[in-house]
Amino acid sequence: MAYVYMLECADGSLYTGFALDVEARVACHNAGLGAKYTRSRLPVRLVWRQQLPTPRLARRAEAYIKRLTRQQKQRLAAGQISLMQACPQLSAEMMQDNNQ
Repeated sequence: MAYVYMLECADGSLYTGFALDVEARVACHNAGLGAKYTRSRLPVRLVWRQQLPTPRLARRAEAYIKRLTRQQKQRLAAGQISLMQACPQLSAEMMQDNNQ
C-alpha cells in the first residue's frame, strides 16, 4: 500500500506528496530532509492522507492533486470532497489497473 498526502506549511501553503510510510515522511520533512519546497517552510503538519493500492497510483494521485486549485485542495483536506471527486481521472486508472 502507498499513500498520497497533503501538508500545510508554516506559511499556510499546501504541499502534496506520496509515501509508503506517511509518519516517517512527515518527520523527514520536519527535520529539513524532505522536499526542497518544505525546507524553507517549516514546520509542516499533515492535514490529509489517502491510502491507495499501489505506489504508481499514489504518484498519479499526487500529480492530479498538484493540478487542483488551492480551494479544491482545501475542500479535499477538509473532507468536503473525496479523492475520486477531485480527481475523476484517477478512478478510471484504478479500474484499468484492476482489469490487468
